[in-house]
This record gives sequence, structure tokens and C-alpha cells, in this order.
Amino acid sequence: MNITQEKTGNLNAVVKIKIAPADYTGKVEKAIKDQAKKAQLPGFRKGMVPAAHIKKMYGKSILVEEVNNLLNDTLSNYIAEQKLEILGQPLPKMDDEREFKWDNTDDFEFDYELGLAPAFDVNVSSKDKFTEYVVKADQETLESRIKNIRRSYGKMTNPEVSADGDVLYAELTQVADGAAVEGGITSTATIRLDQIKDKKILKSLIGLKKEDEVTIDIQKALEDAAVIAKALNISEEQAAELKADFKLHIKNVNRLEESDLNQEFFDKLFGEGTVTDEAGFKAKITEEVESMFKQDAERKLSNDIYEALLVKHNFELPDEFLRRWLKATNEKLTDEELAEGYDDFAKNLKWTLIENKIIKDNSIEIKYEDVVQAAKAKLDAQFRMYSPSPLPEDQLAQYAVQFLQDKENANRVFEEVKALKTFEQIKSIVTLEQKDIDYDKFVALVEKKA
Repeated sequence: MNITQEKTGNLNAVVKIKIAPADYTGKVEKAIKDQAKKAQLPGFRKGMVPAAHIKKMYGKSILVEEVNNLLNDTLSNYIAEQKLEILGQPLPKMDDEREFKWDNTDDFEFDYELGLAPAFDVNVSSKDKFTEYVVKADQETLESRIKNIRRSYGKMTNPEVSADGDVLYAELTQVADGAAVEGGITSTATIRLDQIKDKKILKSLIGLKKEDEVTIDIQKALEDAAVIAKALNISEEQAAELKADFKLHIKNVNRLEESDLNQEFFDKLFGEGTVTDEAGFKAKITEEVESMFKQDAERKLSNDIYEALLVKHNFELPDEFLRRWLKATNEKLTDEELAEGYDDFAKNLKWTLIENKIIKDNSIEIKYEDVVQAAKAKLDAQFRMYSPSPLPEDQLAQYAVQFLQDKENANRVFEEVKALKTFEQIKSIVTLEQKDIDYDKFVALVEKKA
């Protein structure tokens, strides 16, 4: 066997593999004998089929399979031995002039194109300056969060007259010119007044009592196809196309009253005696809200670093090879989709190379314990969206292990930990200048950048 490499550009190479009969004959004969032992063919007892019979019937397909296996192993080993950093996967070069007899006497030659990763150094120092925003909670956000928490621990009542924020339990009937449509849609559903988009319609739904009736344009009222579909028990496709008035016959008015700010409420939220008055409660909620803002600020800082380092390390990629590789490995990818999406693909690939370089140069390890901790933090944040009371540590750990048993979840969290450690390393080198900013101004800053 002979294997050689020819550079065809700064980031491109062709690997030529020549295989002689001596390289594959033994593997083919062994495969034929193994198949003969397992074969079940009419006229032969199991395991007693002559190897010559198997060779006559399946010899060519076995030869093709064994040559392919030999090629794959040879190429993989060569790439590893030569320490070639490749992008994508090797692409076989098609040569219509080469023809093989596939009769166990061929000298084979196959060529593979490689896209090579560029060599570069990551240049990061204290001269690189970034703003680390400290986002402060505004009054409106605090009041909204407090209201939601008090409602989640409140009680349901049935007032006589509906008010903004209530939920109407009603029978819905499709109507035209005030009369029910024959064969039209009917449903019984709850209508949340905080989902009503049209102010005029919202006004018509306030002040209603049990058994009252009112007609509304369902599209203007709810706008969201998913919400309409759920209310009318139809598909989202039907809901998106639906243009109709509906009569609401009110069967009940429901209201979720906010919980009182008392010690029982504080103890449910934070544990017994942790908070004892309204000031302490507001301080805790402020801490929780600003903790969420901190995550937003960290995302912005990471994105600023990401963009700056990509500009600073503007190395080349084997673009033409990568385009061919993307097409070869994604049969449904159109030329238009490739043209539209390639720049984003190349940008993400460049960042992956920078990230891997930082991990390698700084001998950064990603341990299983790191992934478990990240999964626990992710799940804890999800649970806290519904209640600020933390889950018990043993229960959270059990959920995390179950979550990571899914391969996609595990890979995603691993990549998140990898990114986190990369940015931690960068932030330990660059200069970070802290700056306080109100939440609304921070949001405007992020939207402007986007």
C-alpha cells in the first residue's frame, strides 16, 4: 500500500491511496469464510456452504466492502499519524477515466480532497477592553415580577363583574350578522383578558356578568393562531386563516387574587424566618431579578468578545472545499440556501477554531462534574421561573442526571460549559470596565446593536 499527500493550496490537499491485491486479498478471503460459516442457503446445512460458492455469489460485493473499509481505516490512520487538522470530512475525487474490474486482481488508486484548518495564534491581552454592564432593576419590572409571584400563590375567586386581568369561562359560537352559522365552530373555553390585543374589544369584555353575551372578532381579539386554535379546538392552520365573529356566552368570571404580604407567604417563598417584612421581600425579589439581568449582561459581554475576536483573527478558510462538503453531506441543501447561509456557517466555524485553540493552549479541562453542575443550574433557573423557592439539592441532582441521559442534552450542555470556560479564560486576560445601567437603557443598547 502506498499513501501520499499533495498540497493543492494553502488550506487544501489531496491524499492519494494506492492499494495492491496483497493489501486486500487476505481480508476478502477471511470475510468470505466468515460469511460461509453463517450463511443459510437452500441445499446446504447452516455453516456448511462452501467458500467458493459464497465467492461466486457475493464475492464482488464483499470485495467492494472490504476495499472501502480498508480505505476508511487507512485514511483515518494517516490523518491521525500526520496530525492533520482537517475541516469537514475528506471528499473522494471522482475520476470517470478510472475503471476497475473488481475481480481481485485490481491495483486500486483513490484520491481524497482535504480541507485543512488554518494555523494561527490567539492574540488576546489586557489592551483589549470591554464594558461589563451591571444592570439595575427598574420599578416597573420589579412590580410586574412581584405581581406574578403573588398571583401564583394567590387564590381563585369568582367576582360578579369582570375586570382587566380576569379570565372568562364562556361558550363560543361562530356567528354572522348576529345569527349562529349553520355548521359553524362552537367551543367552550377560557379567555384570558390579558391576552386580548385590541383595546376596543378588551373594553367590551370588562364589566360583564355571568350569562351576559358579547360578540367579538376572534382574530382582532387574540391575534395569535396558537391561542385561537386552543380556544376553538381547531388546528393552527385553520386558526391562521379564520375570519369570523364569535358570540361569547359568559358562564363564569374567574379572578386570581394576589396573595397577602404576610409571614405565611414569605415563609412559603424563602423558608421559615428568612424574610420577615415587606422590605425584605422586595430586597429578595430585587436580588432575583438582577440575577436574571446579570445573565443578560454576561451574554452581551460574551457576544461583544465574540465579535471583537472574530474581527481580530480574520484568518482564511478553505471556502470552496467547505461549500462542496456541505453540499455533499446535505442532499436537500439548495444552492440558494448554501449561498445565504455560508457566511454564518464560516463565522461559527472560525469561532470554534478560536475556542478550540484557547482550550488547547491553556490546557483547559471539561470534567463530567462541570457538565452536571451546568445542567443543575439550567434546571434550577427553569424551576425558579415558576417559583423562587429552590428545589432540594438531591432532587435537583436527580433531575440533572436524568436530563443528561439524553445525548442531545448532554452534548448541548457540554458545548455550553466549553464556551463558558473559554470566555472565563478570555475575561481573565482582557480589561473589563464595569458600568451601572438601568434595565430599559440596557435593552435599548442590546436592540440597537442587533
